[in-house]
Amino acid sequence: MTITTESIQTDDQVVALAAEVGRRCAPSEAAHDRDATFVTEAYEAMKELGYLRLAVPAEFGGLGASMRQVMLAEHELARHAASPALAAAMHLYLTLVQCWRHRRGAPDAEGVLRRIATDDLIMATSGGSDWVCPTTTAVEVEGGFRLSGRKAFCSQAPVATVISTSAVLGEPGPDAEVLHASVPLSSPGVSLVETWDTLGMRGTASHDLVFDDVFVPAGKIVGRRPYGKLTGPLLTAVIHFAPIGGAVYLGVAQGAYDEALRIVAGRAAEPTPAAVRGLGEMSARLRVAKWALLGAVDEAGEDPSADERTLTTLMVAKRHAVCEAKAIVDLALDVVGGAAFFRTLPLERAYRDVRGGPFHPISPEATLAMAGTGALADAKHASW
Repeated sequence: MTITTESIQTDDQVVALAAEVGRRCAPSEAAHDRDATFVTEAYEAMKELGYLRLAVPAEFGGLGASMRQVMLAEHELARHAASPALAAAMHLYLTLVQCWRHRRGAPDAEGVLRRIATDDLIMATSGGSDWVCPTTTAVEVEGGFRLSGRKAFCSQAPVATVISTSAVLGEPGPDAEVLHASVPLSSPGVSLVETWDTLGMRGTASHDLVFDDVFVPAGKIVGRRPYGKLTGPLLTAVIHFAPIGGAVYLGVAQGAYDEALRIVAGRAAEPTPAAVRGLGEMSARLRVAKWALLGAVDEAGEDPSADERTLTTLMVAKRHAVCEAKAIVDLALDVVGGAAFFRTLPLERAYRDVRGGPFHPISPEATLAMAGTGALADAKHASW
């Protein structure tokens, strides 16, 4: 399959591009996991091959991949290298958000997309730690605002050039307002604190970023929302993250299945009926979970509405993917047996990496509560 760095025409090209990135960076995964260091080799490969401009429209210098294709690419990359896939997912979903904003006439979106394609702009996010009630404060000053606070879970922080973040204006509570902005990490007052020593996804270098009286011009505020409410820019971001994040963790599970299948098939002895059944169950779970993600994106559309119905559609699929991913990796260890307990096999790393999935908002339990609440609301308005 020919890999093009000019534009994406087919799903096969998307998958081939992601597989090539994975092939180049997979050999260094174990070392980065052991030392909790950033996956620099992966980002060098992504830059060379154009992977980080995957979702930028072709007319702005990108590869023109759709949301569905970004999801397929991240699933494939995670088969080979989990941390690079998750780190890149943050940049890629934010690129999709900028495409969404551009289609709605946001005056700054085209410039951001062009900078991704031509200036190697890399976007990070603090959404996982800020969520609906950020602890960072914003104080209005002449010409803009000054932000102070600490952001956790900032994946790819060592190489990011800008962060999509938020801060509360006023006393936290129902009357406060949350400001959303993109802040260059070169801004005076921004510093990185290396805190990332975790169970899994250790190569993402998701360190803390500290804002110490960082000035943000008023024109750089991209949206506002009520404190404590999942609306506005945050809702748009979560809708675009859900299928991409889900695909990453399902890709990790796919890689674990691949490894288990390789080991069992390579043994001299005939596999036990339990091992055969386990492989079949993993295969079935992988297929159904992938169908869920693909179906959700198809239902939401490539230009999804930022509303609760779309959120539920995509989050239910993301929930299914991350929960199934954990179950599939567990099955892989059972099928392989005691050999899987050794760190010389990638299964041990997959077992840890895949457990990050449920921590990304919205959690599996909160997703079920949201789906149930929506169903009850629909039922009350239905004519029986």
